[in-house]
Amino acid sequence: MNDSLSGRGPLHRRPAALGGEDTDTHIDEGLDFLGWRIQRHEKRGTDRQYVNNYPAKKALRSIKAKTKALCRMNVSLPLAVLLHRLNQVLRGWTAYIRPGVSARAFQYLRMIVWRQVFGRLRRKHLGTGWKELRWRYRDGGWWPHDRDVVLFNPGSVVTTRYRPGGTVIPWPWPSTT
Repeated sequence: MNDSLSGRGPLHRRPAALGGEDTDTHIDEGLDFLGWRIQRHEKRGTDRQYVNNYPAKKALRSIKAKTKALCRMNVSLPLAVLLHRLNQVLRGWTAYIRPGVSARAFQYLRMIVWRQVFGRLRRKHLGTGWKELRWRYRDGGWWPHDRDVVLFNPGSVVTTRYRPGGTVIPWPWPSTT
């Protein structure tokens, strides 16, 4: 007898397998989900355990590839245009990753972006020394800028863990009682 004619579809013959040995993951080993690494740890000196959200390595590789592609895209672009594009990407990524345990990832990204931008400046101005580039694009400091446009610093982003939820969220309007 044909299963499609009996009112039983093809899924009734062979149910979809959700889970199984290949998808079972223990929280102590951790799992990657939507750019996050979620893993349980024991607190030092106690028996308490807690779960942390870290930026996944794949997410870090992705943002590194985006910044590298932007910096190598067109050397003849003015620095201000490059900084605007990099700032958009960096602000968006740090805003998404901000609620986790992300401070080290932000410092790492800061170092990577600085190297990419400065490598681009070195490629654009061949034969120009560090001292000249430093005075031209950083006013003697170390963080690149072009007039009013400053490169966004991912290392300055403060993480926001344990945000209030439910009834703890402050009410924006004054109570009338």
